[in-house]
Amino acid sequence: MTKLISPQRFDAIVSNLSNIKPILVVGDVGIDKYTSGVVNRISPEAPVPLVEVQKEWQKLGLSANVSENLKTLGVESTLCGVMGDDLNANVLEDLLEEAGLSTWGVVRCEERPTVFKERIVTDHQQICRIDYESKKPISEDVEKRLIGRINELKENHGALILEDYSKGVLTESLISRLVNEFKESKSLIAVDPSRTTPPLFYKGVSLLKPNHVEAKLMVNQLGYSQDMQVEEIADILVDKLQLEKIIITLGARGMAMLDTKGDGKLHMIPTVANEVYDVSGAGDTTISLLVACLEAGGSLEEAAWVANCGAGVVVGKVGTATVSQDELRNYYEVLKEKMK
Repeated sequence: MTKLISPQRFDAIVSNLSNIKPILVVGDVGIDKYTSGVVNRISPEAPVPLVEVQKEWQKLGLSANVSENLKTLGVESTLCGVMGDDLNANVLEDLLEEAGLSTWGVVRCEERPTVFKERIVTDHQQICRIDYESKKPISEDVEKRLIGRINELKENHGALILEDYSKGVLTESLISRLVNEFKESKSLIAVDPSRTTPPLFYKGVSLLKPNHVEAKLMVNQLGYSQDMQVEEIADILVDKLQLEKIIITLGARGMAMLDTKGDGKLHMIPTVANEVYDVSGAGDTTISLLVACLEAGGSLEEAAWVANCGAGVVVGKVGTATVSQDELRNYYEVLKEKMK
């Protein structure tokens, strides 16, 4: 296990977040709705819980949550993706505007619904989730319109985050085009992958951040057994996908990382979450902080420690959530005392 990042480096990196160039975020976008209530009895109609609704709210979801996380951290970003041409598209635009994010990079498409996820929750658990979505790849025409928006907006951006929820936006051709263009400018290209996207779609990116299940499925799709240690999985993905860096999130076991520009060895850090209330959106916070901290001058291990603190904050909140610099600093102080 690596040592906790020092207070000096933590402060230097977090303080520099507001000074980095804007980050381009491309991927699936949508809305997360939460319906919260209490369960006092079973429905008389079927053997299921009867939820008495107390509160409802809507949040930016998928890639939009990545952009909102960056905004909360003081990092500017441009969001590009595809939504439907429906009532939920209007809601999504309103939520983006409320968060201080531009709507211009999100194009409308009559052929698909705006991704909408509704979670029914109580104080203690999620009862169910209802998804409204299409996983069909976007058409050539929609892809051309999206590329046009990206080309209009990408100037002066320092890094690219591809947030893949496998809802059809990140096609092979779009990923390939963006990777080639950002590699030419020597920009950081980070991918939060989907377990159903062929791993070779991500070939040549700078940083890949799968969770353990996704990483095992990826090596399996590349022709290897899933029954491997995390060190072997990381080595295979770095080699076959020509990666510079990889971070594999391991849930309660922390994070494993390898940086070919560093010592080329796998390093581990423990999880730092005090209380896990809701893991939805924690991956969005992690990729946001990893990329922002690398852009702010941190090493991969340093960025992982800061991202780990951010994830620790958001899993203690209800629903897809964001983390501020103040919350990061407060969490780090608690962690520092805990790890003495």
